[in-house]
Amino acid sequence: MNKPFKIIKESIAVVLFTAMLFSCTNDSKEVRDFLAEKNLPIGVARDAYHVYKDSGRITSKLITPQLNDFSNRKNHPYNEFPKGVKIINFENDGKDSVTVVGDYALSYAKTSISELKGNVVVINHTDMTKLETDQLFWDQKNKYFFSEKPFILTKLTDSTFTKGIGFESRENLTKWVSKKITGDIITNEDEL
Repeated sequence: MNKPFKIIKESIAVVLFTAMLFSCTNDSKEVRDFLAEKNLPIGVARDAYHVYKDSGRITSKLITPQLNDFSNRKNHPYNEFPKGVKIINFENDGKDSVTVVGDYALSYAKTSISELKGNVVVINHTDMTKLETDQLFWDQKNKYFFSEKPFILTKLTDSTFTKGIGFESRENLTKWVSKKITGDIITNEDEL
């Protein structure tokens, strides 16, 4: 009498366990919506090193201690770099490069605009030009930088610098415009 009771008890346990497993299905859309509702990233990458290529050539490298992926947002999907980011862009078969560094960054997928905050430094290694500011917006479609914050633009070859508030330029720091300038500006008649 004990043996049949034990078999029935085990059978019921197996049926209930199996029913529990099959009832715990999560639709991936439901999971994404739950994460978006709770303002949680859909993915987190630590010590990320990403290489972008175009036609087999390296066009840029992204290095960050942490990447939070919020691509589950319907209206404005974005990536967050809460512990800083370093981006190196390569042009002309790697001869020209620009390095962008910031303590914090947001990159919006739909608009291709990124915002960098805190100790933002941009260096054009070819022209030896360095931009320093606290906040910088980067329009990646149009290859354009702009900021409304104070900045310092330094020509590393001769240590001349320009200080100002409000800055716009191409992403390689050429053809720049300042809204308010303080400091010395050295120009060449050919550039005017």
